[in-house]
Amino acid sequence: MPRLAIAVLPGPGGLEPKSLFLPVPARVWLEIGFGGGEHLVAQARAHPDAVFIGAEPFVNGIAGLLAAVAADGTDGLAERIRVWPDDGAELLAALHDASIDRAFLLFPDPWPKVRHHKRRFVNAANLDQLARVLVCGAEWRVATDDSDYASWILEQAVAHPGFSWQAWRAADWPARPADWPARPADWPATRYEAKALKAGQKPMFFSFCRRPRG
Repeated sequence: MPRLAIAVLPGPGGLEPKSLFLPVPARVWLEIGFGGGEHLVAQARAHPDAVFIGAEPFVNGIAGLLAAVAADGTDGLAERIRVWPDDGAELLAALHDASIDRAFLLFPDPWPKVRHHKRRFVNAANLDQLARVLVCGAEWRVATDDSDYASWILEQAVAHPGFSWQAWRAADWPARPADWPARPADWPATRYEAKALKAGQKPMFFSFCRRPRG
């Protein structure tokens, strides 16, 4: 963990993520709430030209990622992965403007009770920060198995000026939000998706693009 962890965050906008790696990488990808780390590790193995920063506050999830990295033999994952072991919103606030080339938010807590909606990660403040740190044209991938949260995500993200939704039939929303879209082949499955399918729930996968600035 000392080798991979980001020990301290600087003030707002003070962290240039490429400075966490040697040699300096071409691309930096971010996963907020990486769970057990299986998606992050799969992406790292599939994209050796990119480096990865993951935020996860739960010890068991971090342990899962560390076990995968420790078991790695030849892929050099330890050189290309860094971990913020706390709240992803804190990490977002610390990152430089336009410093992330792709971001993931997979199966976040939906906080289903109305009085808890303010705790949902997808909110105006976090979308502002995400739009700030993503480079123009960057993809932001989101997944959920909660239909109410899916509608919430789309409502918040479609209304935000920094993002465009990459659905083929976006004009049909919100009548049929659960149709969007099937998981792409280059989007590795996670244990949360498997758990949702076992429970008879339908995971939903969304892709947004960071609009040009100005």
